[in-house]
Amino acid sequence: MDVEQLHVVLQQSFAADPNLRNPAEETIKNLKHLPGAVQLLLQVIAEKQVRFEVRQAAAIQLKNICREGWAERVSYAPYADEVTKPSLLSIDDKTAVKEGLITCLLDEPEKSIRDLLAETLHTVVVNDFPEKWPDLIPKLLSTIHMGVTDMPKNGLRVHNALLAIRKVCKRYEYKAREQRGPLNEIVNAAFPLLLPLAQELSNENQNSLEAAMMLKQILKIFWSSTQFFLPGSDGSSQNTSGAENSIGLARPERLQPWFEILTRVLKKPLPEASTGLEPRGQPVDNDARNAWPWWKLKKWTVQIMSRLISRYGIPSYADDTEAKEFALYFSQTVAPQFLGPVCETLSLRPTNQFCTDRVVHLCLTFVDLAVELSSTYKLLKPHLDFMLYQVCFPTMCLHQNDIECFENDPIEFVQKQNSPLADFYDPRMSAITLLTDLVKHRGQDVTQNLLTRMTDIIQRYMQAPADQKSHVEKDGALLVFGSLAKFLMQNDKYASQIEGLLTSSVFPDFNSPVSFLRYRACWMVQQFSDVKWSDEAHLRNLLEMVLNRLNDPALPVQIEASKALRFLIDAEGAEKTLLPVLPQMLNEYFRIMNEIGNDEVVSALQALLDKFGEHIEPHANALVTQLTNTFHQYSSAGEDEDDDDAALAAAQCLECVSTVLKGICGNATILHSLEPILVPLVLKILGNDGDFIEYLESALDILTFLTYFQQTISLELWQAFPLIYVAFDQWAYDYLNMMVPCVQSFITKGSDVFLSGTATLPDGNQVTYVNLVFSMASKTLTNERASESECRHALSLFMCILNHCPGKVDAYIPYMNEIVLGKLGQQVNAEVPTTRISIYQVLGSALYYNPTLELVELEKRGVTQQVLTKWMQDADAMNKWLPQKLTVLGLAGILILPTSALPPSMTGSLPPIIHTVVKLALKLKDDAEKGETDANEDFDESAAAHKGDEAVDLDQGFAEDEDVKNEVDEAYRQAIAGVTNWDDDMTKFLMGDWDEDGDDVDDDYVSPIDQIEELILLSDTLTLAFQREPEVYQAINSALPAETLANCQRLFQTATTMRAHMA
Repeated sequence: MDVEQLHVVLQQSFAADPNLRNPAEETIKNLKHLPGAVQLLLQVIAEKQVRFEVRQAAAIQLKNICREGWAERVSYAPYADEVTKPSLLSIDDKTAVKEGLITCLLDEPEKSIRDLLAETLHTVVVNDFPEKWPDLIPKLLSTIHMGVTDMPKNGLRVHNALLAIRKVCKRYEYKAREQRGPLNEIVNAAFPLLLPLAQELSNENQNSLEAAMMLKQILKIFWSSTQFFLPGSDGSSQNTSGAENSIGLARPERLQPWFEILTRVLKKPLPEASTGLEPRGQPVDNDARNAWPWWKLKKWTVQIMSRLISRYGIPSYADDTEAKEFALYFSQTVAPQFLGPVCETLSLRPTNQFCTDRVVHLCLTFVDLAVELSSTYKLLKPHLDFMLYQVCFPTMCLHQNDIECFENDPIEFVQKQNSPLADFYDPRMSAITLLTDLVKHRGQDVTQNLLTRMTDIIQRYMQAPADQKSHVEKDGALLVFGSLAKFLMQNDKYASQIEGLLTSSVFPDFNSPVSFLRYRACWMVQQFSDVKWSDEAHLRNLLEMVLNRLNDPALPVQIEASKALRFLIDAEGAEKTLLPVLPQMLNEYFRIMNEIGNDEVVSALQALLDKFGEHIEPHANALVTQLTNTFHQYSSAGEDEDDDDAALAAAQCLECVSTVLKGICGNATILHSLEPILVPLVLKILGNDGDFIEYLESALDILTFLTYFQQTISLELWQAFPLIYVAFDQWAYDYLNMMVPCVQSFITKGSDVFLSGTATLPDGNQVTYVNLVFSMASKTLTNERASESECRHALSLFMCILNHCPGKVDAYIPYMNEIVLGKLGQQVNAEVPTTRISIYQVLGSALYYNPTLELVELEKRGVTQQVLTKWMQDADAMNKWLPQKLTVLGLAGILILPTSALPPSMTGSLPPIIHTVVKLALKLKDDAEKGETDANEDFDESAAAHKGDEAVDLDQGFAEDEDVKNEVDEAYRQAIAGVTNWDDDMTKFLMGDWDEDGDDVDDDYVSPIDQIEELILLSDTLTLAFQREPEVYQAINSALPAETLANCQRLFQTATTMRAHMA
């Protein structure tokens, strides 16, 4: 294929005629296998005479091919012919891409194509920079250096070079400190050039859009370089350039010029286009204004300063001398200077001037952080009335466009109000946060005045004639009270007044003619759901009003009412009112769900199902049918219409299904009757090449219910087994922990099918089910990026196969040992032995499965003595029954063998083995007896835990000359600062990506070994060993310490007693 032919193919891919379009699309799909295709694509992209759509299509294909074909492909399957396969792209193609990509990018004027080329650059950088592309940054900096001499001519190339540098920096933005060497070197090389350019572009005489766009790219480079660590703060940026050439941005004087640039940008007036003043051409349309480069520039300015103050500017969070010096300088000098322009920006709207929502949001975020510092709070304090009542309160109130949206496009209104991203862009949310933090931290200056003003608004509303009532103002006042609910309810002084506020000012609004006040009444119920009602009639009245609002004419009110019930169902006495109308409630929820995909509505339904679990069995089939139908409706909207809310609601539908299954899992008949509804659903999600990956976790939950709680697994369910592997192998590697319980259930409940089954993979290979599971485990255990938790789950698969397939997997023992012992070698010096213990579970299972075969494998690798020694050392760290039991069973397997059959390396190992297994067997017995005693003494400590929550005194706070000290935030920041590996389990916990139950894979483990009384087995084994080889074991007996001999006697006596009871 030549470039002309490729051009024709790309053109035909847009053809209306399928006879032209379909072959063209097939050719494009296979371009990745055509040598030189990327070079042809670059030629098409570079030719500006070609139609824009064709050039864009070429850029998309180039990005996709580079993403898929740049790196080597690795296979971990035990049946694979080769471990690694070469990348799809040859060395020549890669070299051509590196050269042609920069040329195309630097000269590209079209934003969409430019962005695609930049993404392709990022892919190449991830794989090749800096080792295989050392001249990238010098080439880009050279372009900028030459370009600034003639900006009118070279402005585009300079901007695009800055964009490319930003993509390179972004590669290291979230890296740990010790992994940021290349970024520090970029800062050293680039910032001496970028700083004077930024100073020139931020000059008050620079008013062109090109200047704003270039400066924005420079600030984005600054953001990527500084948002987690300041280059030079640990000397790492001096690796190659020498200390005298280091930028050292951790030194305040080096950052001061950047602070001045940021201040100038924020202070720059942006007049209306009608004034004719510079910078000219501000759009009139709001969407166009938001995209205008000058407003974008202000957004980045405040975002950077907010990040700097939160990350580096609070002295009490600084953990070393250098950081403290920087924090003191920033808090006392920089933050006060920047606060002025921030407040001036916030004054734009009160004076009827325009400011984008994003800039308002970020400015309020900066002020919120400034409240914590005494240096900035002193400046802010005289202006609190302005900040609270001219900025925050008007921002919190509904605007005319909100009301119009409520009435004319209720679905859009609901989506906006429930958007999970609102905290990151909605000025209403940042205004609420600022208001609540002022009450929390500086209450003595704020609380009384604020509550008095809000009460006055509500009183004024109640007293005003109907045609003079300010509905918006009352809504805003209720929003203030609701936002402070947590603090008010913790304070007896205020908590005692809440019931009166609700009955006098909120209850009437349930029947208000103003729809958004009915909406607010339902919202208020959620905030104050913990109120202790002095009169049971109030709660009954409230429940009835909320139930009535489920059928409100306004959809947003229905949504809030459905959410409100979730918070009321646990109130004392609520069940009496709700249970008789449960079927009607369920019908209303499904009616609402049919109108809109809202995950919080489905979540509220889930809470109802959970609460009334024992009452839903008669409704189970209808519920699951309705939920699956609703899921298909929502997931189609999420896929076809790009509706994120519908996609979230679809996921919630599946969680509801799991809740129903939880309620009826004890009834195998009902569970089996649901298979025709649920199996197609699960197969749809597991198949389709990951198109439904966002629902995979829920589908695996459902599959676990269907496999774990039934005694046999139907052939229909077995269809899911190979799909789990394909999903893991091709698009859902990170879901292993959730796949393991399902896979274990298949092995446990259907070992015969598991051992005999085969699957046809997408590449056409016929592979046994056993091979599929071994491949999943080995791929995880040999992957350096796999977490410890994932490795432990993978090890549990080996254990499960050994325990459920006795005598049937001998051929796999060598391969399993290769993987498991390799992992043990990596873990041998780990301070925490958790993963080693999981390895011992596998080795114990293997010794119990076939001790002779396992010892041969250990001997083959010359590690028998080392493994057994380390294993017995770690035995004291085993605090769960499963590793203890498998250690006893596995090591007892060695004692079953005649000493003549043991390898020579085990000479002298038998006494410590006997000492270990006897001790563990008795410990298991003692722990079991102790567990029964503890179960009888168990009690609920949740109430005591809640009482430990520390209340905030809303009338006090930190004095104006004190910095706010928040122990929880400080502990969190210190933990984050100490993170060195952003992939480890602790980091996932700190960043909220942690499943506290996710590592309990063994807690519900069921296998044939459960039927074995390890203490009796060990007693019998030792007795037979003494009878078989009396002289040998007499010598072993003399080598045992007195404590072990005493334990042996106790073991024999306990075993005798247990046999008597069993008889």
